[in-house]
Amino acid sequence: MEQVSQAPGSTPAPHRRRSVRVLGATLLTGLLLGGAVPYVTGTGDTYLSYLVLDERTDARGAEHAGDQARAVGGKVVQDYPQIGAVLAYAGPRFAEKLRGRPGIAAVGATRTVPVPSPPRPLAGAAFDAGTGTAAGARPGALPLGDAEPAAARGTTGAGAAGETVEGADDSTATVPDPDEQSDWNLAMIGALDRPAGRGAALLRPPVADRPGPASADRAGALPTAQQLAKVTVAVLDSGVDDTHPDLRAAVDPAASASCADGRPDSRSGAWRPDDAINESGHGTHVAGIVGAARDGHGVTGVAPGVRIAAVRLLGPLGQYYTENIVCGMLWAADHGARAINDSYFADPWKYNCPEDADQAALAAAVGRAVAYAQRKGAVVVASAGNDSQDLNAGRTDQRSPNDRTTGPPDDRQLGTECIRLPGELPGVVTVTAVDRNGLPAGYSNYGRGRVSIAAPGGDPDGGTQGAIVSDWPGGRYAALAGTSMSAAHVTGAVAVVAARHPDWSPDRIAAALALAADQGCTTTLPLGCQDRGFYGAGLLTLPTG
Repeated sequence: MEQVSQAPGSTPAPHRRRSVRVLGATLLTGLLLGGAVPYVTGTGDTYLSYLVLDERTDARGAEHAGDQARAVGGKVVQDYPQIGAVLAYAGPRFAEKLRGRPGIAAVGATRTVPVPSPPRPLAGAAFDAGTGTAAGARPGALPLGDAEPAAARGTTGAGAAGETVEGADDSTATVPDPDEQSDWNLAMIGALDRPAGRGAALLRPPVADRPGPASADRAGALPTAQQLAKVTVAVLDSGVDDTHPDLRAAVDPAASASCADGRPDSRSGAWRPDDAINESGHGTHVAGIVGAARDGHGVTGVAPGVRIAAVRLLGPLGQYYTENIVCGMLWAADHGARAINDSYFADPWKYNCPEDADQAALAAAVGRAVAYAQRKGAVVVASAGNDSQDLNAGRTDQRSPNDRTTGPPDDRQLGTECIRLPGELPGVVTVTAVDRNGLPAGYSNYGRGRVSIAAPGGDPDGGTQGAIVSDWPGGRYAALAGTSMSAAHVTGAVAVVAARHPDWSPDRIAAALALAADQGCTTTLPLGCQDRGFYGAGLLTLPTG
C-alpha cells in the first residue's frame, strides 16, 4: 500500500510493515496458529502459482487454457472466463513446458517462493452469475499498499516508504474520535456541505473562492445520500471492517468478497481484515476516505452514502499477488462498481518488465482485468506510489522480489518500460499526493504522462492536522499519509460524479474530473499547478455540475 504515516506521540515500530515476511518456517508456524494457511497437506512436492492466458479472451479461452495447463501437469484452481485465463499450481518448469503450445498467449509465475501444495478446495468460488459462467475451482482444483506508518520509514523521510501496499499494522497509533472536524482534505477538494472544521485552514480555501454563498456552504452542490446509495465503488485492499460505525451502512455484503488467494470467496465476513496479518487496517482507512457516513461522529468520506464493495486482496502470506488483483478486479466489475480503488502495487515485483516472460504475463493478466472492468463501466483508480521516483526515468529497484524469505533482494536497474501494476496500465487514473497546502508531497512518485491527477495525501510528520484521519478497525481512527490516501479521494470523487450522471461512461467521468482539477489549480493554489509532471491534469476538485 502507499501509506507513509502515523499519529504523533506514538512509539516507533521496530519493523517495516513488510516484517510479515520472515523465514519460511517461522511464517508458516505463525499462520498455522492463526488458522490462516489455505493450503492442503503437502505431498513432499512444492508448487508455484501461475497465470495462464489464452489467445482468446473469453470463456472458451479460459477452458482451453485450463486444458493445456492440465496437460502438462498443472492443477487448475480457478478459471477467469471474463478474460480467457486460469490460475494453476505446478512445479518450477511448468511455464517452460506450456509456453509455445497452440493458443497459449502467456504464462507467468506469480510468486517466487514455493508453497507445499495448492490451496484447498473452496466451496462456492464463483464470479457473478451475470457473466454467464461460474468460475469455481474445477474438480481434480507497506505489497501491501501505498501507505505506511511513519515509524516504519526509518530516517530517510517519506520517500523511503511505500512498498506494495505499505499499510500500518497493529503498531499504528490510533487517535481520538475526530467528530468530523479533521477535514482539511475535504475542504481542499470542495467536498464539504457545511463550513469547514477547525483543522481545515488552507492557503486559499477552494470552497470559499468559488462562486456561491459567502459561508462556503455547498449544500445542494453535492449529490444526496439517496443519489449516492445508487452508486457502488469497490475498495480492493487488505479488507474492510464493516462493523465500524462509519462504514456499517456503507459496505454492501452482497457485493463484497475475499480474493485473498485468487478465488472469490463471498462467505459472510470474508471481506473483513485478518488481524493475524500485518497492515490489515489499511483497507478500512481507505474505505473511510471514500465513503464514511456523515453522522456527526468520526470522519466523513468524500461520498457519504455510497455503497462500498469491500474486496479483500491481502493474502495469508502478506502479499497482493497478481491472481488476487485479477480476481478482485473481475469481481468488482461483475458487481457493478463504477470506481475501483487500488491503493497498492502487485507483489512480488515492484515493477514488471516486458523482457521477463513471467512479469510480462502478469502485466498482461492485470491489463486484461483492468480493461474488462473499464468496459463494464468502472473507472479504475490507483496510487502512484511513495518512492519519490520519476516514472519517466530509469530507476533502481532494490526491493524485488518482495516475497523472498531469505537473502537480499535483486538489485535491478530498470528502464521506463518496466511498470507498476495496476497504476501504469492504459486508462487507469493514477494519483499523486499533495500536503495540506496543496503542494507536492515529497514521498510521491510523479512523471508527465504517467500520472493523472493530484489529491490530498497528507504529511507523514503532520499529525492529525497534516495527515489524513480516517477509520481504523475496531471502531477506531488513525492518521496516515500516502498516495493510498490520495487515490481514495479520487475514487470518492468518481462516485460523486456517477451519482449526478449515472449514464456517463468511465472516460466521460474521468474527463470531467480532469477539467475540474485543472480549474482547481487556480482556485486552490496561489501559484497554480506549476509542475504538471506532478499534478497531471491538476488538483482534485469536485465538479459542480
